[in-house]
Amino acid sequence: MPTIGSIQTSRVRTLGTPGAADPMDRVWSTGFFKEPVGGAVRVTQSGVVGDEQADRVNHGGPDKAVLAYSADHYPGWRTELALDLPFGAFGENLTVSGLTEADVCVGDVWRAGAVVFEVSQPRQPCWKLARRWRVKTLPATVVETGRSGWYLRVRTDGDLTAGTDLVLEQRPNPDWTICRANEVMYHVEDEALAWELARVPQLSMSWREMLTQRADN
Repeated sequence: MPTIGSIQTSRVRTLGTPGAADPMDRVWSTGFFKEPVGGAVRVTQSGVVGDEQADRVNHGGPDKAVLAYSADHYPGWRTELALDLPFGAFGENLTVSGLTEADVCVGDVWRAGAVVFEVSQPRQPCWKLARRWRVKTLPATVVETGRSGWYLRVRTDGDLTAGTDLVLEQRPNPDWTICRANEVMYHVEDEALAWELARVPQLSMSWREMLTQRADN
């Protein structure tokens, strides 16, 4: 049974040194430094209560209310990067055991206790992941490996605790795993597949727009 192993939130913080020569040391604002939450947290259509995002254009909102990442990936990352990565290291709110991108589909409806989630899109790693761990190639490696994580809408608000099982209630798009969606977005030049994915009703608006634009070109 897939389980939520850990829940993380963070407040926005500003880090870095003004005028630093190394771009990795310059000033930046981020909500990436997620820390585990003890006990129950409230989850709403806006996300996990107490969690913040610095860049509200590209993060957060109804289509990206909650970020989930597979706990199953952590042993490999720790070895490959030689870093002691805690849960939340990839900026996720929910660290989930027993599920990877091959096991989750766009549009899936998952229940965790009282909270009901809907999968909206794969996560697109941004430069802040590289800044957090000072590994410039990390976002590109995430894309290359497909170990992206996935975003969730919140269909039913409720309280959530670590250790809660995830139960699959609906799977309207069994052909569109997160893994396959990543392949079409990043690795496969196929106009027909781009159109097919763009027409999945539950796919986030931002991904539909990007795929449609690509197919039109």
